[in-house]
Amino acid sequence: MNNILDNFKLNREKENFKDVIESINNGVDFQGTNLWVLVFAIFIASLGLNINSPAVVIGAMLISPLMGPIMGLGLGMAINDLTLLKKAGYNYLFAAAVGLVTSTLYFAISPINDAQTEILARTSPTIYDVLIAFVGGLAGILATSSKLKGNVIPGVAIATALMPPLCTAGYGLATLRWEYFLGAFYLFLINTVFIALATLITARLLKFPFKVHPDEKEKARVNRVVWIIVIITLIPSIYFGYDIVQKNKFEKKANEFVNNEANFPDNYLLKKTINPKSKEIVLTYGGLLIKDSAVNVLRAKLNKYYLQDCNLKIQQGFSYLNESNNNDEEKLLTNAISEKSILIENLSNQLDSIHKQKTLTTQIYKELKAQYPTIENFVLQPSILVNDSIQKNIWISNLKSKEKINSKEKKQMKEWLKVRLDTDEIIMNFEN
Repeated sequence: MNNILDNFKLNREKENFKDVIESINNGVDFQGTNLWVLVFAIFIASLGLNINSPAVVIGAMLISPLMGPIMGLGLGMAINDLTLLKKAGYNYLFAAAVGLVTSTLYFAISPINDAQTEILARTSPTIYDVLIAFVGGLAGILATSSKLKGNVIPGVAIATALMPPLCTAGYGLATLRWEYFLGAFYLFLINTVFIALATLITARLLKFPFKVHPDEKEKARVNRVVWIIVIITLIPSIYFGYDIVQKNKFEKKANEFVNNEANFPDNYLLKKTINPKSKEIVLTYGGLLIKDSAVNVLRAKLNKYYLQDCNLKIQQGFSYLNESNNNDEEKLLTNAISEKSILIENLSNQLDSIHKQKTLTTQIYKELKAQYPTIENFVLQPSILVNDSIQKNIWISNLKSKEKINSKEKKQMKEWLKVRLDTDEIIMNFEN
């Protein structure tokens, strides 16, 4: 057991505290190279969000130097280094301002103003983002404090994703979509607070030396301020996380209900709309008129799926088309009906083809049986012969007989079958 626990100890790989503090201190500054890298990362992230390219956004995360001042904030609080704390705080605010201004200017002049999925993904932070930021921060400070850094730092930069939410906030400002700005900037604050918190906790656990040893009152005051900030940041994310879980549960139950229960004879479902926010399911059908009694029976089944508070609306496709003034909706329903009709016709043609093939095989079997009574069973199937030079339609036949069929009879059967099927391309296999 002790050998297993020894694997988790960090003492052998621990970097010199002085070198770690110096490394984080150097990463805090935003001037010269660091500042230009920040500006370029902002442009790359904004472009990636604008053209909806995850690869470009990930590239911006990898080169972004925003992690530096955030880890500086956590370490400054952990070792009671007010100089580092002030320096990190100033550079953090400066970097955030540069990021907002640069991304806002980019999106203000960009001809593409649509909110792509890469943008929307950064506008609704939840408790899960808190966990990602905190665990990512733990990995980041542990890697920085270790001699074996490996590829942890790039991975942390991707996981915690500081740059994309900041640029998304710039998009919200440029397009005056305040809900996007608030959601994205809140995600940026979540990442900031919990990466800094992870750095603070890890530095204390690793027993980084205090620069100025605080007295008990000062230490308690700092801890109180930190936890107030953490709780204030945490509470909204818990609410949003709970809201997302409830929406997912509603959508899952609603889809199960529709798939299992919402089937009416002589009708097909043209459109399904599930709205978790208003707890509403709207189903639009095409076909015969659905009776009120059938709709009431369907509504009664909502309880079975714990959807008793759900408002179920049934719309009759053709009457809905007549009442609707929305051309796009009419076109959507018309196309859906057309697609269903084509599908039904194709399936009907396939069934006809299968039925015809079955009838033909049965008839030929009877005719062969009359000529050769020893035949036990017969298989006939159209197929395609393919090789490097040709591709052509052929027939394949398999015939089984109780007694051995001589070569003359085989040849006669094959020639007869060619005439019967009006083809020269046939492969016959014989079994005795």
